[in-house]
Amino acid sequence: MSFESLASLVDCCRKEKKEFWQIVSEADQKENGMSDEQEFTKMHAMWCAMLDAAESYDKNLLSASGLSGGDGGKFAEYITKGTPLCGDFTGKVIACALQTAESNACMKRIVAAPTAGSCGVLPAVLVPLYREKKITENEIIEGLFVSAGIGQVIANRASISGAEGGCQAEIGAASAMAAGTLVFLHKGSAEQIMYAAGFALQNLLGLVCDPVAGLVEVPCIKRNVVGAVNALSCADMALAGIVPKIPADEVIDALKQIGSCMNTALKETGKGGLAATQTGKQIAERLSAAAQ
Repeated sequence: MSFESLASLVDCCRKEKKEFWQIVSEADQKENGMSDEQEFTKMHAMWCAMLDAAESYDKNLLSASGLSGGDGGKFAEYITKGTPLCGDFTGKVIACALQTAESNACMKRIVAAPTAGSCGVLPAVLVPLYREKKITENEIIEGLFVSAGIGQVIANRASISGAEGGCQAEIGAASAMAAGTLVFLHKGSAEQIMYAAGFALQNLLGLVCDPVAGLVEVPCIKRNVVGAVNALSCADMALAGIVPKIPADEVIDALKQIGSCMNTALKETGKGGLAATQTGKQIAERLSAAAQ
């Protein structure tokens, strides 16, 4: 897609009197030579894969490293024993984020949205809504076009790569996509979609990528939870009529600038941050020795 800013996308919505998802879908159709039906079929397949990843979660499955697995099951059980501090729905979002991210670590099929390391954020806010029949499948597919549009602008204007921009680029982009999609699904305006995406991204600016032992497990899985819950709060702020002081596109520019200043030890190399703690190093040494 050719959009280099969220503001230009919103401007198209206003001028053409179309919804956010329609502008994104039509631009993609034109670029890829696909029909409206083909576009929906492609996006429906993405949704089915997300839903299948959630439905097929196995709480007894551990990753090859043994660092992850089972926590999504623990949290789901915790919800059933009483009301979590964050409430029932947010609790389900947390459980889904954990489960999808753990499935990725266990080499199960997921949807990179926008990356494998941030795969749990978007499904975490969509699957509970769908399971509780608060939104239809057709609405979800439209919402995924909203997600795609936001993600594409961030990728075009900055980065969605942890190796290039740190975890702010991966979890930050995923959270922005989820926040904007939630606003759309709750009948917010194109401007509010943009506001929510900007809020979500600005809250995660500076987040480093410091995978312990170089694996997409610790702290990556738990950061999917942060991205999902952040998306909920930012969507609500936008829907409440709160307007950000810094425009969303300028937040994306800040992400790029921060990423360029970030030390390489904090960009997916597994050499800084949590990976460089005493325990992080011990885990890496243990796994290295076991592999020999």
